[in-house]
Amino acid sequence: PPSGDTWRIGYKIPPQPRAKDNYPWHLNNRNKRSLTLDLKSPHAAEILERLVKWADVLIVNTPHPARKRLKLNYEDVSAWNPRLIYADITGYGDKGPDADLPGFDITAYWARSGLLSLTRDAGAPPTLPVSGSGDHATAVSLYSAIVTALYRRERIGQGSYVTTSLLASGVWACGVSVQAALCDAQFYPLHDRKSPPNAIFNVYQASDETWFLIVLTPDRWPAFATGIGRPDLLSDTRFSDAAKLVANATQLTAILDEVFSAQPMSHWHDVFDHNHITFGVVRAPHEVIKDPQLQENDIVVPLVGAGGNLTFTVSSPLKVHGVTKVAARRAPELGEHNAEILKQLGYDDSRVEGLLVSGAVPRAKEQKHSAA
Repeated sequence: PPSGDTWRIGYKIPPQPRAKDNYPWHLNNRNKRSLTLDLKSPHAAEILERLVKWADVLIVNTPHPARKRLKLNYEDVSAWNPRLIYADITGYGDKGPDADLPGFDITAYWARSGLLSLTRDAGAPPTLPVSGSGDHATAVSLYSAIVTALYRRERIGQGSYVTTSLLASGVWACGVSVQAALCDAQFYPLHDRKSPPNAIFNVYQASDETWFLIVLTPDRWPAFATGIGRPDLLSDTRFSDAAKLVANATQLTAILDEVFSAQPMSHWHDVFDHNHITFGVVRAPHEVIKDPQLQENDIVVPLVGAGGNLTFTVSSPLKVHGVTKVAARRAPELGEHNAEILKQLGYDDSRVEGLLVSGAVPRAKEQKHSAA
């Protein structure tokens, strides 16, 4: 709505991390311009038509029933610009009994897809997933469809209607397990860390209470056992081959728990690194941001103009070598670029003022940031 979407106040709603800065808004909307347009206004259709004629891509996430009422369907707008890429994102897809349901990533991407049922240990209830993670993954899916359609347009000169959904992206993320279900595979029970299906594919804790994962193939078992100072395990008949490692996983886990609890993570990091053992340290977000890999690889980049503590932001995961990304600048205030965009569309000052007065373009809020 013209008053703004929910993400503008998401940082104030538990269990989102609390801050005085609107961090999700600047993360998701940096480098954009903002035009407020009340599509229920009779004067809005003309502006929408000009926008569509100007644009390469129109992304629409309005639920289907509202989209139809607002005359925002593909059939309504494609005639204005045959080269338009109409990108449609929904909760549950275009068809079916739940096509018109609203969806959040937590409900459609996580819960409905099967992911939420699997990302827990045995005996534990499903827990709330990381907010926005499904949104971000689905956005990359939609981006893939858009650039594919743009490439097709360059080949044949015609626009396209592309789509994805939170559900489709969630099922794709859970694709290995869903594909297993499709072929009637037999699933192991939910993971039990102390009695896992495989002790060398498990989570352990160092003496400093740091959790980490190890992922070994059987051929790395000798290097692993020797590296952690337990070469005796190689001659233990319980663990003498790959099948026995699996059969006696509970006993091996208990042994490894004792071994790993005797030294801090720094020690095990060196051991694993020296012996070429694949591992991953479980880090919290406040630890992740200190990881030198993030800045060395431009995963975290400076953010200009947002103010407060918002001096850095997370870059997109896409990189084209030899092409420099546009520097990250603050997200816009609601309606900040109303006049600028309308003039770009051909409206003169008096017509811009008329649209503001009519309410078709609600007036911008007072700006909180400089243009620096």
